[in-house]
Amino acid sequence: MQIYSWNMLYRNARQDEAFDFISKTPFDLFCLQEVPEAFLKRLKTLPYHLDYRIDTERHPRSGTMHMYGVVLSRYPLSNKHEISYPEYWHLLPWRTRAFVTLMPDRYFTRIGNRGGFSVDLKLPQGPVRVFNLHLILAHPTWRLKEFELAMLYHDKTLPTIVCGDFNILEKPHITPLNWLLGGRVSDALSVTRERAHIEKRFVTYELTNALSGEMTHPVSRSQLDHILVSRSFSITSASVLPDRLGSDHHPIHVEVSA
Repeated sequence: MQIYSWNMLYRNARQDEAFDFISKTPFDLFCLQEVPEAFLKRLKTLPYHLDYRIDTERHPRSGTMHMYGVVLSRYPLSNKHEISYPEYWHLLPWRTRAFVTLMPDRYFTRIGNRGGFSVDLKLPQGPVRVFNLHLILAHPTWRLKEFELAMLYHDKTLPTIVCGDFNILEKPHITPLNWLLGGRVSDALSVTRERAHIEKRFVTYELTNALSGEMTHPVSRSQLDHILVSRSFSITSASVLPDRLGSDHHPIHVEVSA
């Protein structure tokens, strides 16, 4: 199986190139995050099975904007489970609310209606459960809770693939965002703590981080983007694609065999 995952950035200015990349890539499974509404309509024209859910609802000054998580597959899709994340605005400290309010809309706005989903691929040899997730850029504890909410739909009897942008910050120049966006001072200073913690959770769910240690987001210099696979798969290759095609994230690719 050829698996891709990519946060394409909701304000991507190279959408024609992005669409060309997706449509011409020989994939079996492609998970996308931050898909703009107009781009979703274009994806629906491709000759693939498709399912989606609102990834994030943004509330800029100009009005509400919807971004979507999308799964494209060569195989039929069934048994969808939607995962709704909690609303956090009322829990955010004053520093975070002030920061979000003062920042330009293109970077930060109030958000809501966030979530991910799982869906089963109907392969000839049996179903494979796929998760498409976009975890919050805020308090690290909330990110972990959102991952655990998704794993309520994890079934160890099924081969599993978990794709998405987990927003795990792990370099000293960027972890202050953990505090600024609602976390504790220790969340800014303990640079590797969140990564170590969530990698242990991957092991608990018998999932392998195929791109462990790779950088998928140049600004944070961290592995924000993940393709996790269950032990029923053998990882043949894993790579971070060099061209970001208008996004702040690199697309990632993993090839697996059963």
